[in-house]
Amino acid sequence: MPNRPFTYESRAQRVLFGPGMLAQAPDELDRLGARKALVLCTAPQRAQAEQVAALLGPRAAGIFDGAVMHVPMASAEAARAAAAAAGADALVAVGGGSTVGLAKAIALVSPLPVLAIPTTYAGSEMTPIYGLTENGLKRTGRDARVLPRSVLYDPELTLALPVGLSVVSGINAIAHAAEGLYAADGNPVTSLMAAEGIAALGRALPALHAAPHDLAARSDALYGAWLCGLVLGSVAMALHHKLCHTLGGSFNLPHAELHTVVLPHVLAYNAGAAPQAMQRIAAALGTADAAQGVQALARRLGAPVALRDIGMREEDLDKACALALRDAYPNPRPIEAAPLRALLQAAYEGAAPAG
Repeated sequence: MPNRPFTYESRAQRVLFGPGMLAQAPDELDRLGARKALVLCTAPQRAQAEQVAALLGPRAAGIFDGAVMHVPMASAEAARAAAAAAGADALVAVGGGSTVGLAKAIALVSPLPVLAIPTTYAGSEMTPIYGLTENGLKRTGRDARVLPRSVLYDPELTLALPVGLSVVSGINAIAHAAEGLYAADGNPVTSLMAAEGIAALGRALPALHAAPHDLAARSDALYGAWLCGLVLGSVAMALHHKLCHTLGGSFNLPHAELHTVVLPHVLAYNAGAAPQAMQRIAAALGTADAAQGVQALARRLGAPVALRDIGMREEDLDKACALALRDAYPNPRPIEAAPLRALLQAAYEGAAPAG
């Protein structure tokens, strides 16, 4: 029996999951009523995008490979122009959060539906959240127009994701679910998805680290990422995501690595104010302490645990703290300058998380 009132709202979205599911892409475009889809990707993922374009045949309107991290406004404007020039009536996003984010930037200003084909564990494909970076500041928002209409989860497409990127992408997904467990507008449905998603990734990441081509482990990781993405799209995020958006957009830090470094410290910051959430996170990971368990998982799997190791400069920590304090947002523990600055210092140094 829930211990407080809640609201749960589901969103219309079609998900197909399983090895070989990529083959369904042409049929999914037909279901969307699309005849000419622009395929989006990052430059390094051009080969996968070409594979998808070949599968689509005459339905492919071309490939735009200009997706980059944090969706700079210039990239978004170039992609919007490319979609218009191609006469596209749909978008196919092949990749991770950067590519899905670019598709969202186009969908935000046009009626083009998005078919997402994730190749990482970012989870962006399950959310109506978009982000755009301009003049060193990342602006995020929620809009139902940007939510992908169909998502094809094919674990075979993640086999090419390097182990190191797989680990940080998976811990990034854990962050979505962890914050969902203490979200101000959380509910029993999202809490169940969050706990299951964290548990799936907690199993899968060590398994794929040991055997990168283990399709069962890859499937488990993608399943966990799907659930964690659902949580991210269903409730309001708190300090962790706001802080990572600030650090990523203003200092151009790598997205998944940033989430991996920061998450243990935010969990420690919020632990006293959200004990039940911390217990569920720890239980899902099979550890005694949520914050220490996440950092231990990252260390064990060779992921970065210090901001200084992913490009952050110590002299920028004061600016980062000030930027993070600029806007108000819900969080279990009040966000105050001195403890937040201490959190950033600990994350910079890679220290053990402490509240």
